Amino acid sequence: MQDDPTARLAASMETLNARIARLAIGLGIDLDREETLTKLLAQPVAAPVPVERRRTSGGAATVPMLTTERRVTYLKEELRALVVLRYRLESSSLECNGLAITRELMEQAHQHLLERGFKPGADGWHEQDWKLR
Repeated sequence: MQDDPTARLAASMETLNARIARLAIGLGIDLDREETLTKLLAQPVAAPVPVERRRTSGGAATVPMLTTERRVTYLKEELRALVVLRYRLESSSLECNGLAITRELMEQAHQHLLERGFKPGADGWHEQDWKLR
């Protein structure tokens, strides 16, 4: 890319998209479908859960335990937050760098994901959304 901030943004987008794709795959969420992505973004923010501590037979507190359901809820919330973060980074890049550079950054990040073995759309990003109409 052109300058150091742009290169950092490209690297951040690539890392962010990879984490989004991994979370979606692990949770079995198909971000390639627009309605799934919309449903994910529309879900309410999960209420914080007070720290749950288990006690040993001797009465000493142990490390907090996460139930499977709480863990899945936490990961879905992380996925939702990362998608929102990506949208904000895209918006910020559009304002600072313009459409051409932002589109190039996103296409490069997406291409690197494909080269790493992710299927198209695994991260919820679609090239056709960035095409000029």
